[in-house]
Amino acid sequence: MRELKVMNFVSLDGVMQGPGGPDDDRDVGFTHGGWAVPYIDRPLIEQIGASTARAGALLLGRRTYDVFAATWPLADDPIGTTINTMRKYVVSRTLDKVSWQNSTLLKGDVVEQVRELKRGDGAEIQVHGSGQLIQTLIEHDLVDEFHLHVIPVVVGTGNRLFGAGAIPAGLRLVDSTTSATGVHSGTYARAGELQYGAIGPETGNW
Repeated sequence: MRELKVMNFVSLDGVMQGPGGPDDDRDVGFTHGGWAVPYIDRPLIEQIGASTARAGALLLGRRTYDVFAATWPLADDPIGTTINTMRKYVVSRTLDKVSWQNSTLLKGDVVEQVRELKRGDGAEIQVHGSGQLIQTLIEHDLVDEFHLHVIPVVVGTGNRLFGAGAIPAGLRLVDSTTSATGVHSGTYARAGELQYGAIGPETGNW
């Protein structure tokens, strides 16, 4: 059984949209593209590269696929080599074909197809970007771990990592680091159901 892991930048107010450049999602009215860039230093890039190298495949939504397919083939570095040669599965209702090296188009019932991918052999499946796809994965409880780089900014508007369809769930912090620029990188694994309690002087938990 392969684990599925979401790897993303997220702001303190939960926005994951458009972290990488001023033109990110400008065509859909997002005006804060590139909000993560000032906080990304060389050690963080190396950390992301090491995390990406663990993957056996990437699972991408259409918009992220379009961006990645246009830019990563131009990269001449270890991360670029890893991503370009890795198996990529693309979820789209509008694309008829995918031409980027080692890419496969998934159509039809995406939930069942992802479950089938997870039932296979191999290293972990990673999801980068792909905000709309992530909502479907969260809604159907398909995510095993979240690897989040929390940028110390408030974006205010934009698509959130956890949307309205998120299933209440417990998470366990597996690993965490903080960069010199204040980026908190945390790995959170599924840890059963959401637990409840009470705190206050009357409960003894104070």
